[in-house]
Amino acid sequence: MATAGRSGVGTNQEDVRRHNLGTALGHVHRAGRISRAELTARMGLNRSTIAGLVTELESLGLADQAKPSGTRIGAGRPSVDVKARTGAYVLAVDLRVDGLTVARVGLGGVIRSRATGPVPPDHDPDAIAASVVDLMRLVVRDVEPGAALVGVGLGVPGIIRGDDGLVRLAPNLGWRDVPFTKILAERLGPIGMPVLGNDADLGALAEHLRGAGVGVDDLVYLSGEVGVGAGVIVGGRKLEGAGGYAGEIGHLPFIPDGKLCHCGARGCWETEIGAPAIALAIGCPADQVGALGEFLEGVHEATPDLRIVGRHLGRGLAGAVNLLNPRVIVLGGYLRSLFPLVREDVDAELAVHALTAPREQVLVTLPGLGGDSVLHGAAELAFEPLLADPVGRLATACLDVEAALAG
Repeated sequence: MATAGRSGVGTNQEDVRRHNLGTALGHVHRAGRISRAELTARMGLNRSTIAGLVTELESLGLADQAKPSGTRIGAGRPSVDVKARTGAYVLAVDLRVDGLTVARVGLGGVIRSRATGPVPPDHDPDAIAASVVDLMRLVVRDVEPGAALVGVGLGVPGIIRGDDGLVRLAPNLGWRDVPFTKILAERLGPIGMPVLGNDADLGALAEHLRGAGVGVDDLVYLSGEVGVGAGVIVGGRKLEGAGGYAGEIGHLPFIPDGKLCHCGARGCWETEIGAPAIALAIGCPADQVGALGEFLEGVHEATPDLRIVGRHLGRGLAGAVNLLNPRVIVLGGYLRSLFPLVREDVDAELAVHALTAPREQVLVTLPGLGGDSVLHGAAELAFEPLLADPVGRLATACLDVEAALAG
């Protein structure tokens, strides 16, 4: 009995140490650079324990100590800084209907390299997986010797089953019950299983951690691409729903018997504010919707048709304000370029349709991360296992990624 007791205590102590190590790494990762004194304050541990954790992160190649750069906390000499080392990295993928971006992202959220490419016109899952791997080969060509790939994360414009990454429905890709996680994993081989997330959910996560919503616990990120989805943070936590499918705001009924949506219904909100509606309003040819961002950059004043799109956007946002009472609504995707052109129309509709109390609390704004919100969110998703258990994840990390991708 005594021996078993000692074993249990040791095991518990090891679990606590590894938990604390992951927590410390999480603070360093999110801040990029943080003082040891600030780490001590945030974690509620004594200075010697923090010093030990930082030393272990250094030995693992995950952090470095540096001369103080911030404000002194308390009396005495300024505390040493701890900064993320980018030797551990993830591969992040932003899969859109009209394009594909892959990035190598280091600890601290630093994008080290990126590559973009087209999506096969027929949106065949196997062909898209092949394109993803081709772009991955490009972004790992200049990886530092000894750097460890600790995860692969993807943002997908669709409804994704949380337990296995099955894409239940991605109407604008023409996918239904597509096991894209497994399809891509077969091509990644020893790199391991990728993790998938809904693009809007990942945009919300990234803006909450690193963008326009830092310090905000109630946030809506609206992903306006060909389709429209929402990632929702409530009380600092992602709103998931019973099956993880919450946030399909683009498919809320908006106009009775309106335009036919890719989902099969009529009158969905996204048919009035998505990329095809914006393209039609500015005269962008239907076969060039993929270049809609460039077309919008050339628009300096909203046309009457574009103002109608703006009013539809404002009216739908009013519903989100009334339902969710967010502090911040972030407009991503093509809505990022649309909003400055139709801001007055959006505000006018909010004034009419949003209840006064929640309207007074909300800020409608652009992403703090520009066009990279989903990409950063995919990276954060891929980093989660490392932040949960740095030692365990590094033990299974892939070091020779080029060889693995050469397959």
